[in-house]
Amino acid sequence: MTTKFTAALALFAVFALAINFGNVAASPAIATGYDAMEICIENCAQCKKMLGAWFEGPLCAESCIKFKGKLIPECEDFASISPFLNKL
Repeated sequence: MTTKFTAALALFAVFALAINFGNVAASPAIATGYDAMEICIENCAQCKKMLGAWFEGPLCAESCIKFKGKLIPECEDFASISPFLNKL
């Protein structure tokens, strides 16, 4: 008797999953695209937090605007942040 109940419960679970599987409404972030200038400015802010006074944040943000986000700085990549570093 318990095997019939377990089988019926398993069949119900599979049926419920199959019904709900088609109703998933998901929108992955990659499908909507991204704003390169927004990422560029956010990375400038992140680098300023990481590097402090050695990093020229306003200069970095100005270059984001000037180049329309085409040159995105990466805080751990010296080549991409070298124009914004100062000697103190």
